[in-house]
Amino acid sequence: MPDLRPAAAGGGGRRGLLWPALVALAAFAVLVGLGTWQLQRRAWKDALLQRVEARIHAPPAPLPPPAAFAGLTREADEYRRVAVRGTFDHGREALVFTVRGTDAPGPLKGQGFLVVTPLMRADGPPVLVNRGFVPLDRRDPATRAAGQVAGEVEVTGLLRLPEEASWFVPANDAARRAFYRMDPAEIAAAVGLAGAAPFLVDADAAPVPGGLPEGGGTRIAFPNRHLEYALTWYGLAGALAGVCAALLWSRRRRRAA
Repeated sequence: MPDLRPAAAGGGGRRGLLWPALVALAAFAVLVGLGTWQLQRRAWKDALLQRVEARIHAPPAPLPPPAAFAGLTREADEYRRVAVRGTFDHGREALVFTVRGTDAPGPLKGQGFLVVTPLMRADGPPVLVNRGFVPLDRRDPATRAAGQVAGEVEVTGLLRLPEEASWFVPANDAARRAFYRMDPAEIAAAVGLAGAAPFLVDADAAPVPGGLPEGGGTRIAFPNRHLEYALTWYGLAGALAGVCAALLWSRRRRRAA
């Protein structure tokens, strides 16, 4: 009579666990790697915040010379405090749509525009200056004529490189002079300004006749949730390890029984 009892499953069972174990180990390594990468990003972000904080409170320096324009970088030059002299060309003013939240500096909030005006310099190429915020109903320069200052002025502010494109911000429409993102090359081309510097200067909160535009609205804010993300990845790695340990322990108990 044939023996119908099942063969011992020890070796085959262990082989059956090999691939799931390898997949779990690879997933664990990936999760730990992502957590470590977020900690590295946090260290980089902390260093960036320290550099920016030091720059915005430093004494103003002259603008970089044209020979240095091509070498400007965000890490080395963004938010440098600068001073520049020149005469505003109000006839080529451009407006960049924006919304100022309740946490924005200054008393004016809500929808409006950032007024970008070419500053014509005797000792260098023109530079676009973000003079500050005006509400929707003060879009027309005639409604803020006192702020259209004439003659040579000195502007102190922060050097800003072009804003990076985002899925959440509409593209600029230079043909209609409808701007939603600070891009000095596009703005300069739209207003017919040749040879402009490849950056802007965000004017500080120095008083302006009539009170508009309202300067000093540069947001010095960098999301820094990397520690939270790192703990999330490490937590998932720990949970995966716990699940695998529980499955192995349960299997051993079944085999022992």
